[in-house]
Amino acid sequence: MTDAQAPTAEKLAAKRRDQVGGALKRYRFMANLTGVILLVFCAEMIYKYALAPAFDWESPAWLFYFGAVHGWCYFIYLLFTLDLGSKVRWPAKRFLLTLLAGTIPFASFYFEKKNSDEIRAQFQL
Repeated sequence: MTDAQAPTAEKLAAKRRDQVGGALKRYRFMANLTGVILLVFCAEMIYKYALAPAFDWESPAWLFYFGAVHGWCYFIYLLFTLDLGSKVRWPAKRFLLTLLAGTIPFASFYFEKKNSDEIRAQFQL
């Protein structure tokens, strides 16, 4: 390999920055989508198990699907979080807290904002 073909530090840094930028976009989308679906799922559970029985209402059959939709969204969120975390080299504690954020209402929004701000500052995105 000649000197002209050898990757420079700037080229490697730019390549890593591009990879982190793409992973961050995917993570942000799934964190927000998972958070919204989780809030809808929580509202559905309140309706289904608190309001509907109290007022003797019928629960529509399509409400059943929000749990499955959240489950699949959370699975994709896990994959994208693992992708981003491995690219930015998060410590284990941060990995775990960010992975669990998709199961706690409003936590995914908080962690998405916090992680995005720190990654943008670190990689000048």
